[in-house]
Amino acid sequence: MQPKSNIVHLPVYQPGKPVEDVKRELGLTEIIKLASNENPFGCSEHAKAAIMEELVNLNIYPDGASIELTAALAAKLGVETNQLIFGTGSSEIILMVARAFLVPGDETIMADETFPQYKHNAEIENARVIEVPLKDGKHDLPAMLAKVNNRTKIIWICNPNNPTGTIVSIPELTEFLKQVPSHVLVVLDEAYGEYIEDPDYPDGVQLLREFRNLIVLRTFSKIYGLASLRIGYGIGHADVIRFTNQVREPFNTTRAAQAAAKAAIADHAFITYCREQNKQGIAYLSGQFDRLGLTYFPAYGNFMMFDAKRPSPEVFDALLRRGIISRSRWTYYPNHIRITVGTQQQNEQFIAALEQVLQEETVQG
Repeated sequence: MQPKSNIVHLPVYQPGKPVEDVKRELGLTEIIKLASNENPFGCSEHAKAAIMEELVNLNIYPDGASIELTAALAAKLGVETNQLIFGTGSSEIILMVARAFLVPGDETIMADETFPQYKHNAEIENARVIEVPLKDGKHDLPAMLAKVNNRTKIIWICNPNNPTGTIVSIPELTEFLKQVPSHVLVVLDEAYGEYIEDPDYPDGVQLLREFRNLIVLRTFSKIYGLASLRIGYGIGHADVIRFTNQVREPFNTTRAAQAAAKAAIADHAFITYCREQNKQGIAYLSGQFDRLGLTYFPAYGNFMMFDAKRPSPEVFDALLRRGIISRSRWTYYPNHIRITVGTQQQNEQFIAALEQVLQEETVQG
């Protein structure tokens, strides 16, 4: 049997290296995983309680329409219930959007170093991917706009961008959206948006009032700390959501995930605490990178990307031997490492390990 010819050479998504694998491979007992931008502070206690209550319903299918969660989230965001769709993480919304709107021969535009699932799902649908280089680690919106033609179907914007952590501002994004033709769908991925307090950061939901060709992606995997439950969502105009919903698999989110997400959005104190701790972590890591003479992109999510001044796989391996799991191997940033902002103790251990790696390389050099 032969698969679709356009998927044969597609790379399989590589997540952050699992803690268990590192312990087994290197014989280490203590591992700090700072590779997947997970919330180091866990999740809301209310979410945990909601999960426990659902354990008696494991034999019952979930609500395919996520009615209770939809109502709660619509009220929180100030949108209609028909403007929401849920998936197994926002990554499934990406898959559904590509499946619903792309056909062979369509063109889709994205940054050249961004979340890889945009490109992956576009290529599955046999669309032509147009990659536009980042400018100082940031989406070059004018250059992306210049690539739009009558074959363009979707533009993807990750804000803040993963892996660089940079953002496009309200004026930049608004001016861009005003010039995008109405037949082109703009996907605005705000997976890390809840971490940001900067007044220049756009709120995609507010922009929906003016731009009907926009869909905003968010997730419960990051600041809400529910990564293992796999639940995210999209917000858009009712017609965009309806078309996307037509390719959604039945029962695609679990009862536990729906219940936990509903409880999590009501726990404002937990979100405030995580945001503040993350801000302190960014300040600490920025100061340490400055001390070590390492440049880095301004961080807006819960991760930072810095220039290690040497091939990143070498630094990754050296950190791994010291029990720190990071992310490396970026096509257009071969010397950069992306690190999740951890707890203060984790951040300090990472910096200590990094300093050892840099000193070791200096001595060997």
